[in-house]
Amino acid sequence: MASVASVCEVLQQSAPHQLAEEWDNVGLLVGESSRQVKRLMTCLTITPASAAEAVEEGVQMIITHHPLPFRELRRLTTESTPGRLLLQLIEAGVAIYSSHTAFDSSERGINQQLAEGIGLAQVRPLLPAPGEHDLIGTGRVGELDPPLSLDQLASQVSDFLDTPQVQVVGKTDRQIQRAAVACGSGGGLLEEARKAGCDLLVTGEARFHDCLEAEAAGLAIILAGHFASERFALERLALEIAEKLPGLETFASRRESDPLRWITNSSGNTG
Repeated sequence: MASVASVCEVLQQSAPHQLAEEWDNVGLLVGESSRQVKRLMTCLTITPASAAEAVEEGVQMIITHHPLPFRELRRLTTESTPGRLLLQLIEAGVAIYSSHTAFDSSERGINQQLAEGIGLAQVRPLLPAPGEHDLIGTGRVGELDPPLSLDQLASQVSDFLDTPQVQVVGKTDRQIQRAAVACGSGGGLLEEARKAGCDLLVTGEARFHDCLEAEAAGLAIILAGHFASERFALERLALEIAEKLPGLETFASRRESDPLRWITNSSGNTG
């Protein structure tokens, strides 16, 4: 068992709040610091399914990657989904903590884990944090030695993230030596990836026009899906918290899933 405050301290040490983007909402968002925590659940996002799971499983704290609330709430009622979920968890005595973009950018955060997991070496931040040492910052960039084709690297990404399909921009036989990584919605880092001399950007999702711009600039893209590009790290986080706070029972949500599904056209009609 641990206190909410002690869990917050562990998370703050691994993903300091100052690494978060200015627009973000990180830290302890709901709950009393002094309250005791026996069971803790991690998840990518608090949804009706994961909130119900937390209540039914009797957890006292949720570590969610995406904050709840994310944006400012003028009223806390059941008329909105965020309000409904917050009231449900508050009534059940469940604390909520989020590191979000601080966890993305930290030394052992999601982008670092993703870069290493797909086989990049000499990994460094794509945008180093001002005043920090060279292992902290936005995104990651690294080298493939030996280089791989876009098709080969796409398979490597798919295997690491345990996702059956990824989307690509670029010719599948193109050779990739330097790649940038940005978990979640990373299309906004295309220009930084190009300036860093990258052949490719690996991210969760990007706008259609970002993909067109990348194609025109000769930069390949692998889109693994927002969920897949981040969820793996929340599973690992549950294990890491358990190691640092022995006696605290932790688990990653078993009910949350990617809301996007692929449907195969069984009729064969593509028109």
